[in-house]
Formats: sequence, structure tokens, C-alpha cells
Amino acid sequence: MEPTSSAVSAGVAMGAVAATSLLPGVNGDALIGAFAGAVVFALQAKELGLLKRMAYMLISILIGYLGAGEVMTHTGLRSWTLAAFGLSATVVTLALAGIDKIKSFDITSIFKRGS
Repeated sequence: MEPTSSAVSAGVAMGAVAATSLLPGVNGDALIGAFAGAVVFALQAKELGLLKRMAYMLISILIGYLGAGEVMTHTGLRSWTLAAFGLSATVVTLALAGIDKIKSFDITSIFKRGS
């Protein structure tokens, strides 16, 4: 993908997030924090294809936005933006690492230890 088209895509996405954050009932701070965290994930996940990164970005934004309140409750953070950013930036990475661990888990190792 050309740098110009990437910049245009990023601008359009940020514009959509900014416009959505202005809607009634939407926590704009959490939405912008979740979007920023998802962008950080997408930028570091260069080994993934574009479609996978976009899908993971959407999941990351959704979980970051919806889970920011829980993060604030359990960590003492007072900023919706920081809570959503942190959760959004880490949730997909942790999920993918967990899936890899599950795939490589050898159930017979449980029985070998007990012998």
C-alpha cells in the first residue's frame, strides 16, 4: 500500500472516530483512547496482513471502549482515555498470545508429570 493511501485511510478513520465521539451517549474520551490503542497495536503488528490488522483493530477498539470502566474500577485510573488506550493496546496481543499457548499445549504433559 502506498504511503499516501495509508495516510488518507488513517485520516478518514480518525475523522469517523472523532465524529462518532460527538454523538449523544458516546463517551468520546474512551472512544478516542480505544482508537489510539488500536492504532498502536496495528502499527506494531507488521507481520499480520492488512485485513487481519483491520479486523483486530476493530475488535481492539470495541473491547477498549467497552472495558475502560472496568479498568478504571480495578486500577484506580481516573482517565477514560488512558484506561481505554491501555486496554485497547494490549487486549488483542494478550488474546493472540493465549491462543498460541493453547494451540501448543500438550495435554499428555499433565499425565507425564504425575508418574
